[in-house]
Amino acid sequence: MAKSLRWAALGLGAVLAVAGCGTSGAPKVEQDADAPLELWTRTTPGGDGEKGMKKLAAAFEVKTGQKVAVTAIFDDFETKLSQRAAQKDLPDIVMNDSSQLGTMVSQGIVREVDLSKVEGSDQLIESALTVAKAGDGKTYGVPYSAQASALLIRKDWRAKTGLPVPKTWDELTALAKAFTTGDPDGNGKADTFGLAVPGSTKRGYASWYFSNFLWGAGGDFIAKQADGKYKPAMSTPESVAATKWFRDLACTSKVIQPGAATMDTPPTNETFEAGKTGLYVVGPYLMPRFDKSLGKDKYEVVPVPAGAKDATVLAEGGSAYLMAGSANQAGQDKWASYVISPEAQKLGMEGEKAFNVQLPVNKTVDVTSVRKDPRWKVYADVYRDSGRYAPSIPNWTPVRQATADTVNALIADCGLDVSAELTKLDGKLGEMLGQQGIGAS
Repeated sequence: MAKSLRWAALGLGAVLAVAGCGTSGAPKVEQDADAPLELWTRTTPGGDGEKGMKKLAAAFEVKTGQKVAVTAIFDDFETKLSQRAAQKDLPDIVMNDSSQLGTMVSQGIVREVDLSKVEGSDQLIESALTVAKAGDGKTYGVPYSAQASALLIRKDWRAKTGLPVPKTWDELTALAKAFTTGDPDGNGKADTFGLAVPGSTKRGYASWYFSNFLWGAGGDFIAKQADGKYKPAMSTPESVAATKWFRDLACTSKVIQPGAATMDTPPTNETFEAGKTGLYVVGPYLMPRFDKSLGKDKYEVVPVPAGAKDATVLAEGGSAYLMAGSANQAGQDKWASYVISPEAQKLGMEGEKAFNVQLPVNKTVDVTSVRKDPRWKVYADVYRDSGRYAPSIPNWTPVRQATADTVNALIADCGLDVSAELTKLDGKLGEMLGQQGIGAS
């Protein structure tokens, strides 16, 4: 799951300090086009993600002569960034989740991107460019990597059942039941389950995962109106139907792994690779791990089956944020231009472990030009055809958390009334949207 910033720690004093860094009405910072760029990337220090970003930075320096100092931070990322904000000394560039755009814009720590100064921005896939725009219609980030969800299936288990690759939710449920009751691993024990679900409330995982089914059924968390405002949408007929179907997987057919309501992604990942679950909706980033732990011949990658409406699934990715107060805005624009170029997109996809570019956002780049594995083509096609990002509202985190709390409660307590709980949820969402100034009347 994309790593979420929690900006509650960034108090009013820090926000006002940032406002003095480079937002509207603040003193202009003297520019130096030769000044080195300080880049922060939210990843584990010393890990493959940091190594990959440094590889991109080194290639950028060779190409442009512009120096970039890369700092990888994972633990306490939010606190450290807020400290720098309070000091009016933000890094020049932050490489972070595209889903954080609304929050970062509302805190005043990023500057507007002038796409006319970002070479190649006209080559960006439209959906990727859309997620870089805030509610005011202005662009505040430059997406450089994308991902979307597909369905992983234990291929050897499915062969034993004789069932086809699921194309509908009914077929998905049937396969999940066969994996749960048909002893697909042949050990003579009832110890396998159909669908792996990270259903924890932690960081909104239950909502994050459920979005792959909610949208496919034509439902939504919140619905944008003609005037640009939003209304709660979890108690609409489509959302209720999707939630009941998902809840039935846990409560009626019982094809979800035990303890799903307390699991985030690490233990859920383990259920799939340990042969306890046979279906998993997830992004491409886990394939290298599962290839090693399971063997790539043991599972297949297919599009998520269509729901009542279509096969819309969650799209995510990373963006380059050009931070407010930089003394080298020309250098910021150069970096943004570089990371979306075909050269950098291909370089970022190279490697066998963690990739800085999961799927290319430049529509001229074919993923198969770097990765010959056809499973990556499945993911790329799903992203372009069916991927949908969470909306760029001022703060998506509380919306995701509130919906996760309700979805989690429904799969944990089979006695709860789905419609009643979703109606209560919509009341909470309405209050949140109003507090953010985007609630429809």
